[in-house]
Amino acid sequence: MSIPTLRTPRLVLRPFTLDDAPVVQHLAGAYEVASTTLNMPHPYEDGMAEAWIKTHEAACDAGEGVVLAMTSKDDGVIGALGLSLTPAHRRGELGYWIGRPYWNRGYATEAGKALLGWAFDALELNRIQAQHFTRNPASGRVVHKIGMEFEGIRRQHFLRFGEFEDVTVYAILRSDRPRSSPHSPEQNRVAAGGDPRE
Repeated sequence: MSIPTLRTPRLVLRPFTLDDAPVVQHLAGAYEVASTTLNMPHPYEDGMAEAWIKTHEAACDAGEGVVLAMTSKDDGVIGALGLSLTPAHRRGELGYWIGRPYWNRGYATEAGKALLGWAFDALELNRIQAQHFTRNPASGRVVHKIGMEFEGIRRQHFLRFGEFEDVTVYAILRSDRPRSSPHSPEQNRVAAGGDPRE
């Protein structure tokens, strides 16, 4: 497996490079971004972005997962999305973050559909799941729009910034997929015109 490059109508999803580190630190350094994720450090100190980017190739080589830079033609890097893998069970877990200036534009839905399509087709996964802090319903709307189904809430499942957080769990199975691939041009055109609040 190698880190792919995927294209949608508005985005290119590609491997990160060390040149991306300053914008990653700037965007991911916002508290509003960190507070909606489980593992984002805050404050986001010098050197953290470079260290994170350097882990991507080894993780992919080991079959542990892939991380992609979410980029737009006009703005460059706007966020990241990735898939943690459990190959023994042909399962993946989707995660993403988007810089605050790029919220509410439907980018997460567009990127998520493309990554799910690639993961089902190229990696032959059977199940892809996602979880989000229950207090962040916008993430729930995104994963629902990419075809995932609500599975339940894990109460006080994580401790984040000193507070216990409930998480909502969604998933999609290979057998749930529509006939047209989630990353087909037709599906991506639909994603590009989706709810602007995403």
